[in-house]
Amino acid sequence: MADMSPFFRRKAPMAPGDRLVTLVRKPGCHLCDDAQLVIEKVCGELGVSWEQKDITEDRQLHDQYWEQIPVVLVDGEQHTFWRVNEERLRKALTE
Repeated sequence: MADMSPFFRRKAPMAPGDRLVTLVRKPGCHLCDDAQLVIEKVCGELGVSWEQKDITEDRQLHDQYWEQIPVVLVDGEQHTFWRVNEERLRKALTE
């Protein structure tokens, strides 16, 4: 059997409980509050863990994301910024 290149292998889908959503935010940000409500709803319904990180407490996050706050990461990769679309987030976590 031929060895398939990793470029052609599909990742096995992860179970929602194995996923992690990270909200990168800053204090006093109303868009961050809005994003958190969507994340809490979707993650709560799917059983997905989530966390939040404050860019004012992490220089690397600040330098990387300060113009895009809030930023949502799914499993460490940027999913979206500014506004979180509930259906798009749900789809990303279930596919």
